[in-house]
Amino acid sequence: MIATVSKEAEEKELDKYSEIDEVIAYIYKNIYEPLPLSKLARYAAYSPYHFSRVFKERMGLPPLYFVSSLRLQKAKELLLSTNLSIRDIGLEIGQQSLGTFTTRFTERVGVTPAHFRNSMLQAEQYLQMLHQLDDWEEPASAPNHGATIEGTVRTEIPFDGVVLIGLFAKPIPEGLPLHGTLIPSSGKFCFTGVQPGIYYLMATSVPWGMQAIDFLLPQTTTLRTRSKEPIVVTPFTRVLHRQATLHVPRTDDPPILISLPLLMNNFLNRVWQPEI
Repeated sequence: MIATVSKEAEEKELDKYSEIDEVIAYIYKNIYEPLPLSKLARYAAYSPYHFSRVFKERMGLPPLYFVSSLRLQKAKELLLSTNLSIRDIGLEIGQQSLGTFTTRFTERVGVTPAHFRNSMLQAEQYLQMLHQLDDWEEPASAPNHGATIEGTVRTEIPFDGVVLIGLFAKPIPEGLPLHGTLIPSSGKFCFTGVQPGIYYLMATSVPWGMQAIDFLLPQTTTLRTRSKEPIVVTPFTRVLHRQATLHVPRTDDPPILISLPLLMNNFLNRVWQPEI
C-alpha cells in the first residue's frame, strides 16, 4: 500500500487557518525585533493559548520555535553576505552569548558558524563530485531488526539534479537526519534498520549547476517536501510505502537549517572509499 496525500487534501490543509499566513509575513518583516508569544497572539487577535494551538496545527511547529528557526536562517545569510563578526551576528538575532549562539547554530545547522561561513568552495566541489557519480548505491549496513521505510520521490516540475531526503526527529529539517540518503533526480529511496520511534520525512533538491550560495541558503530556490504528520514506527507495525512530492517553496515551509553540503559530504564518504 502507498501512503500519500491528495492534491485536494493539500489545498485544504493550506486553506486551514489561512490567517496564520499574515502572522508569518509579520514575523518575516520584524524578525530582528522582539517577538514574544503575547505580541504574535495579539497580532492574530487570538489568546496566547489559542494562537499557539492554531499555529502549531497549521505549521507543525510552536510559534516561538518557528521564530528561532527563522533567526538562525538569518544568521546563515549574515555569515555569507556580511563581514560582521560571529559575535555580532549572534547579537543581531537576539543571542547575547557567543557560546549559546555557537552551540545552537551548530546543533541545528550541523556545522559551526565559522565552518559554515567558509564552506562555499567545498559546497561547489561536493555538488560536482555527486554529478560525476556513476554508482549511488550505499554499502549495505549490518543486519538488524529495525523497520524498513521505503518510498518514491516525485517532483511537481521537471528537475535534474540531486534529492536529499531524510527522517528527522522534528517536523523541520535541522540537525543531522536520523536516517538520510541522496538520490539522483527522482526515484526510489529506502531506509533500513529504523528503530521504534517518531519520525518526519523531509526532502529537498539541488539542480546540477546550481550556485553554492543558493543551496547554502535554500529559502526560495530549491524544491522541498515534508510530512507534518509523523511516521510512527513500532515493533509490531508495518510502515506503508511513502510517496513524497517535491514542490516549490510555500509559506508554511519552515527554513531548511541543516547544511546541505554537510549531507552531501557525508553521503560521498559512504559511497566512496577514498577520503574526500
